[in-house]
Amino acid sequence: MENYEDEAGSPYAEINRYQETFNRFSPLPPDTAISSTVESVLEAHFRENFTAETLKTIHGCIDLTSLTSLDTKESIWAMVDKMINDYEGTHPGVPNVAAVCVYPLFVETVKQALNVQDVKIASVAGGFPSSQTFTEIKVAETAMSVMTGADEIDVVMNLGYFMEEEYEMLTDELSEIKDSCRNAKLKIILETGALAVAENIRKATILSAYSGADFVKTSTGKGYPGATPEAVYIICKVVKEYATICGRKVGIKVSGGVRTAEDAARYYTIVKEVLGKEWLNKDLFRIGASSLAGDIEKRLV
Repeated sequence: MENYEDEAGSPYAEINRYQETFNRFSPLPPDTAISSTVESVLEAHFRENFTAETLKTIHGCIDLTSLTSLDTKESIWAMVDKMINDYEGTHPGVPNVAAVCVYPLFVETVKQALNVQDVKIASVAGGFPSSQTFTEIKVAETAMSVMTGADEIDVVMNLGYFMEEEYEMLTDELSEIKDSCRNAKLKIILETGALAVAENIRKATILSAYSGADFVKTSTGKGYPGATPEAVYIICKVVKEYATICGRKVGIKVSGGVRTAEDAARYYTIVKEVLGKEWLNKDLFRIGASSLAGDIEKRLV
C-alpha cells in the first residue's frame, strides 16, 4: 500500500496499489450468474469431452496425492511402486501421472522409490494446510523440500493476511517462498472453500499470479470444501486475463474432492472452454487426487 499526505500533512492511503492491480482485471458478475454460466458451459460441452482421449489426457495431468497423518515410508513407497512404477508401459497411449505429491518428510522416499523419469516429485510446504506459522519456517521448509528432491512445491496462501487485507505482507511472503523454490515450480493454494465468495477467489488468484505462482491451486482438501466448478471458472478467467496483461501463462490445479472420471472431465471442460486447448497439458493443468487415477484406468480398460 502506498501512503499519501493530505494538505494538513497527515498520511492517508487514498490510492492502494493493490486495488489498482485488481482494477486491471474485469469485474465478476454476481455469484449466482457465475453458477448459471458454468452450468451452461457444462450442459453444452461436457458430453463431447467425456471421451477416452480426454481421460487419457487427464490421467497424464494427475498429481497422485497422499497427505494423511498415517503416511509412512512404507506406505508411500508402496503407492509409488503400485500406481507409478508398475503402471509404466502397461497401457499404451495412456501417459503416467504427472507427479506424486507428499509431505516433506517423504520427498526422499519418493525419490528413492521412483523409477519413472517423467513423473515429478511434489511436496506440500509452508505450514500446510493452515499456513499459520512463521514466514521463516515456511521459507526453510520449502528450501529443505527442494534440497531433498522436490520438483514442485504446493503452499497455502496465508488467508489471515488476505482477510485483513494485509496484501503487502501476503505477497512479500509468497515472493520469499517463490525465491526459496529455486528451480522448482510453485503452486499457490487459495483454499477456495474458505474464501467462499467469487470476489475473494478473484483477488486471491490475482495476488498469487503476481507473486510468482506457476500454478494456482483450488484447495487443500483439509477442513474446508474442496474444488467447485465455479471456483475453477473464476480462476481460469483471471489466469486468462493475466496472460494477456503480463505475457505469462499460469497453470491451474484442481484439488479437493475430485474422485471420478466424470468429476475430472467437468473441470477439463471448464479449462478447455475458458482457457483453450493450449492449457490442457501437464505443464499448465493438474488435478490433485488420490483415487482418480484408479477410476480412470478402470474406465479405459
